Amino acid sequence: MPSIARRLATALALVTLAATSGCGGSDLPATLDESATPVEGGHLVWGVTTEPVCFDPHRATQTNAYFLARNYVDSLVSKREDGTFAPWLATRWTISPDGRTYTFWLRDDVRFTDGVPFDAAAVKANLDDIADPKKAQNSLAYLQSYERSTVLDPHRIQIRLSQPDSTLLESLSSVQLGMLSPRSLARGDALCGGGKALAGTGPFAFETYRRGQSVTLARNDAYAWPPAWADHSGPAYLDRVTFKFLPENVVRTGALSSGQVDVIEAVQPTDVSAFDGEPGFQYLTGPSSNTAFTLNLNYTRGLLRDVRIRRAIRDGFDLDEVVKSLYLGTMPRAWSNIGPDDADSATELEGTWGNDVDAANAALDAAGWTGRDDEGFRTKDGHRLTIEVGFPDVYIRDYRDVLIQGIQSELKRTTGIDLSLRILTLGEFTAQENNGTWTIYPNTMNPGDTAMMLTQLTGQHGFLYDATTGGDQRLFADLERALRETDPAKRHEQLVSIQKYLIDQAYVVPLYAPKGQLAATTLVHGLGFDPNLDTPASAYDLWKERS
Repeated sequence: MPSIARRLATALALVTLAATSGCGGSDLPATLDESATPVEGGHLVWGVTTEPVCFDPHRATQTNAYFLARNYVDSLVSKREDGTFAPWLATRWTISPDGRTYTFWLRDDVRFTDGVPFDAAAVKANLDDIADPKKAQNSLAYLQSYERSTVLDPHRIQIRLSQPDSTLLESLSSVQLGMLSPRSLARGDALCGGGKALAGTGPFAFETYRRGQSVTLARNDAYAWPPAWADHSGPAYLDRVTFKFLPENVVRTGALSSGQVDVIEAVQPTDVSAFDGEPGFQYLTGPSSNTAFTLNLNYTRGLLRDVRIRRAIRDGFDLDEVVKSLYLGTMPRAWSNIGPDDADSATELEGTWGNDVDAANAALDAAGWTGRDDEGFRTKDGHRLTIEVGFPDVYIRDYRDVLIQGIQSELKRTTGIDLSLRILTLGEFTAQENNGTWTIYPNTMNPGDTAMMLTQLTGQHGFLYDATTGGDQRLFADLERALRETDPAKRHEQLVSIQKYLIDQAYVVPLYAPKGQLAATTLVHGLGFDPNLDTPASAYDLWKERS
């Protein structure tokens, strides 16, 4: 039987760039000149993996949609790299002693790119629109405790919560609760298609969108209100930035190597060496502080109601070897479903679970799955032990389907579990989500607050459990308690306990901790990562040297 490494290396070889000869690096500065003076103007072309299904950050569900939206959408609050919060569209705020009332003072010099003034009425319009359950917007999960907002004067607004929510500032710093023009909000679902009608207050605005090809954003020349993490003030340096949709790894790598694009994201593991330390190129990695790429198990339904089967999936293969073989050391294996760079990650979980094939097989025997069919899969009462992993096609990137196929192969060999990967359309998954019939859903979450991430996935009001019954009431209560807790030390203890419980019950099987990856030519300056998303930061600070 070939090793895991051989099998996954073969899979990678099918999609690896054969050669990078003729690359454009020879005409570029060998290294990045950190002392260079920023240059105004220019057009930057960025190769990205995924074309957004929806460009409206209130409705979008894809990480790349949020990354693009941050270029044209600002938030009330900004989040610094150290996790603290600072003014942005709001200049300051106060919180009532009971934690239920937030008062925000707003900038008085901001306009949306369609000319509509930004004011307290616009903030209220955004929050009320998101909180409207009839509109079923994805961002509603960020306002679970929202009760109402009151305009106190044109540049002061009060937000009232139904209960204290320690994640509110985190939510208000996210692009998912970013501010859109009231005129844009009136267009409803039509905003998903992008275009100039999708107006924010950001440093760029929509110029053109070519479906299946690219989107081009043009500089907002009036911009003068950057977030706290920005490196400069005033308008963006670039005149325009074009995001080209290049889902094939080899095409992105080839495009950068040959000078067709200036930057790419999601560098494939086999191509890191083509850019890291190579003359004419730069390679950057970001933190891993959001959720790990995780198998989320629907413990309320079917075979996965049996904790023994869930634990057999968790422990029945060598995850370290699978991740290392596929990602070649560029991505760390995960121990919690919260990324290791998050301050509230349960780092003490390291080494406590997984790769215990004997225990996995003993658990399956105890559960009565003792038979074997002609293909070697376990059976019970004539039925095969088949567990479906439904993976929406719009979310597949970074070899994640190949990773699951590797796990699928290992579980068959070591335990006889039939882990059946099925690629779904977004519509199919949405139907499963709505009626609670999903079985295993692989995903990451990218709000930066640990309690928010855990609640959105596994809480009573989390998007995976809204339509199911028989959920774990202890888990729901623990999550609600963490959301209301304002003491940082107590909250950390609660969040760590929840992560340990999720692993113990095998409600989740974390796989690897994604890190943002960027490669660019040495003409590009100002690259970095968004503190909220672990994705590339907006193009606001980017500039290009003249070649």
